Amino acid sequence: MASNFTILVADDNPVNREVLIRTLSKEGYRLVGAASGEEALQVVSVNPPDLILLDIRMPGKDGFHVIRQLKSNAKTASTPVIFLTGVTDLDSKIEGFNLGAVDYITKPFHPKEVSARVSLHLKLSIATNSLINSQAEKLKQLTDAQASFLVDPSKLPGARFGVHYMALNEAGGDFYDVLRISDDIYGYFVADFSGHDIRTGFLTSSVKGLLRQNCTQVYRPTESMALVNGVLVEILPTEKYLTACYCRLNRRKGEAIIVSAAHPPICYVPQKGPPRLIEEDGDPMGMFAPALFGRTALSVSPGDRLYLYTDGLVESPANKKSWFACTDTMLSACDLARSAPIHLAPKAISDHLSPDRAHQEDDVVVLALEV
Repeated sequence: MASNFTILVADDNPVNREVLIRTLSKEGYRLVGAASGEEALQVVSVNPPDLILLDIRMPGKDGFHVIRQLKSNAKTASTPVIFLTGVTDLDSKIEGFNLGAVDYITKPFHPKEVSARVSLHLKLSIATNSLINSQAEKLKQLTDAQASFLVDPSKLPGARFGVHYMALNEAGGDFYDVLRISDDIYGYFVADFSGHDIRTGFLTSSVKGLLRQNCTQVYRPTESMALVNGVLVEILPTEKYLTACYCRLNRRKGEAIIVSAAHPPICYVPQKGPPRLIEEDGDPMGMFAPALFGRTALSVSPGDRLYLYTDGLVESPANKKSWFACTDTMLSACDLARSAPIHLAPKAISDHLSPDRAHQEDDVVVLALEV
């Protein structure tokens, strides 16, 4: 059965549009044209293509505006976009890549170059989807999987973190992981599975395996979470999902990239200055493919701290207290824990917020990291 790839060509110049359509039609692709940014977005909303050739300079909504719209929509966020440009300045090219373009083609077009670049990026898109499917299939076969051991701060001193973990029962739904990506780069992950049953322990092991496969220098933090999410959508039972927060800290650059998946906000405590919450929206992991995650890039300095935690720390269903309404209490608790050593700070925060855990209602994870 034939599988025709659909390519959208968005260019306000009819000659350019026709050249590209004729060139790629000969290769067996299905082509759709758009004469403006507005028309391109309308076409995509009706029938998302497999790849988009997008002119940067168009009247009305230019290519930069269009790609921002595409990347903010879960249905089109992963669609590869190649910019068409007659602009030779480096800044425009860098802006295009930063907005999510995979490549650019400079006018006037050479048919063989156009065909080669389109073919390359369709192959890469296929390979990414194949990787997700392959990882999902392997994890489905792990019938003897057991919960991985939680990382002990003393075993990973370069990560400079402390953690407080309390499970509601043997099959805890909350978990954390800390990954050494390089000498100066570490990843910190905190998550909360929906439900608390025996399957959760096995699923935790799978997620930890996925993190180690995909949290590397090769991928940006949002890309890492997107790859993990792609597999989770395939392997999780219908009723299962997880909220999560991932922080990749590069101490050499003084930068923390925070990715949120419908999780309580990180608390950032600069060495000098009041604490504040890093709030971002995002979809839960394991529910949608693709999903959209909140992202924040934070400039940090030595001595600064970040706290990742699960909702069981601040909310109480019995008392009708949700984490949405209780995040201010987290700020005050983190502020009070400034003087505590990093390995003791998470326990100090938990004790301050809930001195009596005898009537614990949910799992609790508090992970503190120091720049």
